[in-house]
Amino acid sequence: MLSPISPTLSDGTKVVDLVNVNTREVQMRALSDPELYEMEMERIFGKIWVFLGHESEIPNSGDFVTRDMGSDSVLVTRDKSGEVHVLLNLCSHRGMRISTLDAGNTQIHTCIYHGWAFCPNGAFLGAPVEKEMMHGKMTSKEQLGLKKARVTLYGGLIFATWNIEGPSFEEFLGDAKWYYDILFKRTDKGLEVLGPPQRFTVRANWKAAGEQSAADGYHTLTLHRWLGEVGNYSKKGEGEGSGGDLSPEMYGVEVSSPHGHALRCIDLGRKIRRMTGLDPDVLSVDEKLNALPPAGMTKDMVEQLKRNLTPGQLQVQTSMPPQVGGIFPNVLFGFVYIPQADGSVVGSMTMHAYVPKGPDKLEFVNWIFAEKDAPQELRDKMLRQTIQLFGTSGMVEQDDSDTWPHMTLAAKGAQGKKMTLKYQAVYETGAPNGWPGPGIVNEGFTKDDTQWHWWLYWRQLMGDAA
Repeated sequence: MLSPISPTLSDGTKVVDLVNVNTREVQMRALSDPELYEMEMERIFGKIWVFLGHESEIPNSGDFVTRDMGSDSVLVTRDKSGEVHVLLNLCSHRGMRISTLDAGNTQIHTCIYHGWAFCPNGAFLGAPVEKEMMHGKMTSKEQLGLKKARVTLYGGLIFATWNIEGPSFEEFLGDAKWYYDILFKRTDKGLEVLGPPQRFTVRANWKAAGEQSAADGYHTLTLHRWLGEVGNYSKKGEGEGSGGDLSPEMYGVEVSSPHGHALRCIDLGRKIRRMTGLDPDVLSVDEKLNALPPAGMTKDMVEQLKRNLTPGQLQVQTSMPPQVGGIFPNVLFGFVYIPQADGSVVGSMTMHAYVPKGPDKLEFVNWIFAEKDAPQELRDKMLRQTIQLFGTSGMVEQDDSDTWPHMTLAAKGAQGKKMTLKYQAVYETGAPNGWPGPGIVNEGFTKDDTQWHWWLYWRQLMGDAA
């Protein structure tokens, strides 16, 4: 039986050869090659599930926002029955964008070019001067509707794919869903966005940001070292290093996925000890939840966890909760505990999408979330703190977004493109004893495994013959 042939670039390089499985290296060329970019739009963003936003952005009938699925603009709409649709933002007549707005409300989407009209579910209504039948008789009105993507809502998050008959969203998440449920499906009413997402453009290849979102914790020690100095994460006398030392925060549990998803689960006991002065080793699950509620929740809300999470998930939430990580290919999430000057803690809940805009340009889109039943005072604090740290002008994101353009520029050099990204720090530990969750699980100091699995899935998708 003949094995499938990997696609080949114009210079004869096989795409799969850009990722050396034996040495865990990726050619820098992958961060700059225009041919690869065009293939990614078809083989990755054209086939897998892509995150587009949250249903609370379009709460009413007729609401819509415009987003991007790779290089394609789409309309995310809500119809009269409340169903959410994702439609290619392209008129079926002459290819004009149906909407040039970022958001709005309408029951009829009308193309400004020739006036063709469509329902929020994509159905074609008709063209001006109906008696003249300007849509013709060769194609039925049913066939003239807008191209529709397959849509799923997960904890209110909107995902879509053009692969109508492909794997389900649950299959795409795989074992990682068990952990994502701890974040996105933990309360009775769920999450909602705190206003429209922030957006800015970065002159960088989307993968420079995307692979970092796959739970790269190591860069925190240097790129974000000011966090230890300002937040005083490690106080003297605690046996965790000198003041300002962030290395203790690099120990925890990391979850990798064959589909490139990743989670960093950070020791909650260390945070409870540092932020409350209590000894987590003697606390029950309920006492831990009350001592330090999950990011974005109050003590009054923790009872909801027991109704929505399994005992195993509660065990992880109160020992090594997931706090940062990514959803392949281009999403980063952060459910972070932010210490305050008065000793209290404010949670931050955010998601970033690194939307491709060309081989050397991405749009950074940032959503900020709160639980629907969180008190207004907490919501206000979360919004302010998240903007200051993780927003488009936030201190953390100023650090991260400075590195990606340099990497992209270096990958264009005659010699630079031949150099490699290395993922050779390998876990040798496995999961902690009694760990209840599924997946590829390792404990200890952060390593490269999560990002390496991101690249392996990229290689699989890009290297498929079909």
